[in-house]
Amino acid sequence: MTEYGRGYGSEPWHPEDPLYGDGSSRGQDQQPQWDGQQAHRYPQQHADPYAQQHYNGGWDGAQGGQAPYGPYDPYGQQPPADPYGGANPDYYAAPEAYPPQQQDRQGMQAQQPQHGMQQQQQYQQPPHPQQQEPYYDEGTGAGDDWRAEPEPREPEPEHAFFADHGDDDDRDDHDPREEGRGGRDRRGKKNKKNKRHSGRTCLVVTLFFAGAVGVVGYFGYDFIMSHLGSAPDYEGEGTGEVQVEVPENSTILEMGLALKKAGVVKSADAFSEAAVDSKKDKILQPGAYTLRKHMSAASAVELMVDPKSRNGLTIREGLRSGDVYKLIDKKLHLKTGTTKGIAKTESKSLGLPSWANGSAKIKDPLEGFLYPSTYSVGGKAKPADVLKQMVSRAKQVYAKCDLEANARKFHLKSPLQLITVASLTQAEGMTHDDFRKMAAVVYNRLDPGNTATNQKLEFDSAFNYLKNQSKINISTDEIRNYDDPYNTYFYRGLPPGPIGNPGDDALKATVNPDKSDKWLYFISVDGKKTDFTTNYADHTKLVREFNKRQQEKNGN
Repeated sequence: MTEYGRGYGSEPWHPEDPLYGDGSSRGQDQQPQWDGQQAHRYPQQHADPYAQQHYNGGWDGAQGGQAPYGPYDPYGQQPPADPYGGANPDYYAAPEAYPPQQQDRQGMQAQQPQHGMQQQQQYQQPPHPQQQEPYYDEGTGAGDDWRAEPEPREPEPEHAFFADHGDDDDRDDHDPREEGRGGRDRRGKKNKKNKRHSGRTCLVVTLFFAGAVGVVGYFGYDFIMSHLGSAPDYEGEGTGEVQVEVPENSTILEMGLALKKAGVVKSADAFSEAAVDSKKDKILQPGAYTLRKHMSAASAVELMVDPKSRNGLTIREGLRSGDVYKLIDKKLHLKTGTTKGIAKTESKSLGLPSWANGSAKIKDPLEGFLYPSTYSVGGKAKPADVLKQMVSRAKQVYAKCDLEANARKFHLKSPLQLITVASLTQAEGMTHDDFRKMAAVVYNRLDPGNTATNQKLEFDSAFNYLKNQSKINISTDEIRNYDDPYNTYFYRGLPPGPIGNPGDDALKATVNPDKSDKWLYFISVDGKKTDFTTNYADHTKLVREFNKRQQEKNGN
């Protein structure tokens, strides 16, 4: 409001106020702009600095005869001069409105409190080029006359962290009194508000980073322990007894998971590390095991490689079906011959492929299909179930060898004949290198152009199979005159079926024989390796050497 507005008291408008009851003068006279020349306009003090000065002739103290105004009554109950009359000059219309100050004025200013000087200096600052003095409504109420209001001391700023933000919305309301003070208090409050908002932001950011550090620390520790720290493990040899089933084709880690699930080891990682560190990860096999509870990983590995811990049944390469039946009976604590009888009566329900029993002369339809491996055989297992496992495993392996295509490649009549070649190779060979040359001997003797043996294989292993024996020294008269389809000294070509259960190496050699030469003859002179020749003369020399060693061995 202007200087003619209402004061802080409750008094109404003075009757002689030229603006009393006259609303037309508001729009006629406008307040002067802050142009830098009105440096002493309306200083804000506790006492009225104009007590000895009146608008009766300028700032000359000699022309004052009236009583000074009270601090809250700008008119002092005296008839005010008409500031808009023509008798007095208008000191607000031009820069020269203020006459030169007199000495007594200067002295009076020197006695003013320091607080007043600071306020005058504040109003002497150059104005903002775009700031205009706001319009003041005369009816805003008491307290709008800022000339007589003592400026309150600005409180100490409260730390943003402890600030109460419950009234943030109230501080956003428009306050005309702040505008009347030239925006000084408003700027202070805005700064205070910003500080409080900054405090809230700092608190939120601090909590966020504290939570982030906690989360990162937790997962970081877990990551370090899982990748750099030792895997959880038990100590000692364990206690009690537990049966563990390790599925076929299980990896070392999957074995560890099976053991952990059964309560044998504390973690699969500890088991994997122990198996790799001991270099026994390559010899661990799937199957059934009898282990103990809460074993250290290293102890579990050691026990699993011990045959005594195996609940499985291991079938070695080349083993005949009759011998497999005996092992199953022994494992299941059955009467000898039980499994052989089931194999004979239930062979068609054990899952054999359609080409398995292609001849009535086959002695055992399961021969060649009880694949060498280690099988899980629990105490409650049945012979038929064990046989089904073996046949199923054989079919899986044979499917990878593409038996039908390879049978045609080597001029064989069926996949069963290819398995028969593999069984002969397994029975006569001694090493992996022997297997490839042995398979070549079979194919070369079956060749229709073979005149050396007239397409007869003449394998002792086939004769031993039909006789269910394993002899080295067989008389020539006996072996050449024994009439049986499995006697390859008596009949040309292959026997009716396999003479054993070949392993993986023999199968691979059968489909990939040695073609470096036309191998026809073989003999193991020292019993450790096999010697191969391409003609009968060289073979005869090796036979003589073999017989000599046999005589020396027998003491003759």
